[in-house]
Amino acid sequence: MAYLPEEVPFERDDFSKIHDLHWQIEQYHRAIKQVCHIEHFQVRSEQPVRNHIFAAISAFVYLQKMLISHEFMNIYKHQRELFKETVDAFVERFAKAKEHLLPKLARVINA
Repeated sequence: MAYLPEEVPFERDDFSKIHDLHWQIEQYHRAIKQVCHIEHFQVRSEQPVRNHIFAAISAFVYLQKMLISHEFMNIYKHQRELFKETVDAFVERFAKAKEHLLPKLARVINA
């Protein structure tokens, strides 16, 4: 059903409230997919799939509790920084063992 602007069945404040609720639902779907990885699982039978979905939703609830208690301000930034130290340590160790792969450039001497 379509309405002309003067025939809208609710007020502007009501529209803003509905829009805000809609945006919260969109944020939930984005976070549960991108941060909690609800769509990425390696199992196919029913019970493990249910377990994965339960774990993803539990992780989302835990992240929301942490967000409310101001342990961090952005779940995407928190996710990026979660394994930063571990990855840095791995790269540091791995690179030291592979120094022989780096090019060795000799200084140019003008005679």
